[in-house]
Amino acid sequence: MKGAPTYTEQELVGLLKQRTQKAFSYLYDHYAPTLNGIILGIIQDHEVAGDVLQEVFVKIWRQIEQYDAAKGRLFTWMYNIARTTSIDMLRSRDWKNSHRNHSLTEDHAELPDRRTNYGEELGLRRIIQTLKDDHKILVELSYFQGYTQEEIAGMLNIPLGTVKTRIRAAIVLLRQQVKL
Repeated sequence: MKGAPTYTEQELVGLLKQRTQKAFSYLYDHYAPTLNGIILGIIQDHEVAGDVLQEVFVKIWRQIEQYDAAKGRLFTWMYNIARTTSIDMLRSRDWKNSHRNHSLTEDHAELPDRRTNYGEELGLRRIIQTLKDDHKILVELSYFQGYTQEEIAGMLNIPLGTVKTRIRAAIVLLRQQVKL
């Protein structure tokens, strides 16, 4: 009776690039638990993590030609795929949920006990609505929905420096209008 095959990393990569099913099964059997642990550390939902793990292995299968041993080990490459896929899943869920929430406009700003908040007393809602759309969305995401600048940059797919510059410009404009 013959034992389970073992491969060096170089042999395994070569077989994966040849689309050998046995090599892919070996890869899954030996790396799925570790990659699932990485995913669960980010997602923290077993059902969603299972879906992400499946997506990770599909990406590995489809993108194996892009793997370059000169840039790092196979596990490091797979780890990065698992990590970015998990983060992308979190961001897409957050983004979808944030769009389900109502926009913070004057129609929705009143508290349940009918008292207005300080922002309303100062008329900040009206002033924020006068900002350019680029600035308005950043102020809303940052100050009213609590996202970090890094998260906003990822969600909107714009450079972090651009997010910081636009938020700063929006704050300057708001200060000028509040002082008037």
